[in-house]
Amino acid sequence: MEIKVLFDKLNLDERFLTGWGFSVLVDDCILFDTGEKPSLLLKNMESMGVDISSLTAVVISHDHWDHTGGLWEILSSKERLKVYGCPGFSAGFKNKVGGLKGELIESDKVTEIAKDIYATGEITGEYEGQYMPEQALVVRSDNGLSVITGCAHPGIVKILGKVRETFSTEDIYLVLGGFHLMGSDRRMINVIVDEFRKLGVKKAGPCHCSGDEAESIFRDKYKDDFVQVKAGEIIQI
Repeated sequence: MEIKVLFDKLNLDERFLTGWGFSVLVDDCILFDTGEKPSLLLKNMESMGVDISSLTAVVISHDHWDHTGGLWEILSSKERLKVYGCPGFSAGFKNKVGGLKGELIESDKVTEIAKDIYATGEITGEYEGQYMPEQALVVRSDNGLSVITGCAHPGIVKILGKVRETFSTEDIYLVLGGFHLMGSDRRMINVIVDEFRKLGVKKAGPCHCSGDEAESIFRDKYKDDFVQVKAGEIIQI
């Protein structure tokens, strides 16, 4: 199985546009988050040979513009597409999905999306003092579990704890996505890396809102098992 990185702040080469936000495609049919702007996402999808018609579902980690920006164009191009959100998402988000004839599925617990692909369901988080519900994606492969996060507002370790509760006998192979560690001090980041190790996380790919400091520390600690995330990359899991 593979993860195609459709959007992030870094790119593989000049064919791929960059910006603020995040988006990946799992198993060539499950879209996780949609970046900040439809034009950027769609150009990168075209560059990777990804057609909207191939999508069977979109999973939105949380209701922020830099993760939902491309969703509306996707839904305008393909009606009745399943959209997995959280019950705590805004009424505005839910109404807009419905207005574009998307099939909204609100997951408050671990939900199977396709064979070996799961949404964690809503996990309690906070952003700027306000409640911020968020979910992650869990993908099972021969190597173990891969956990994909949008921004990890609930805390990346808390999200992994949730995954461990449900998939208690399975190894965590890769954790990839936004870890929301911008502005965190080195001590805290090192504590989080230590928690990754305790949880047995084999590979780590912090990007988006993880911050340069965190990406540097994870790179130093994980060495060859550090995964550099760039738009245009195809990550084998």
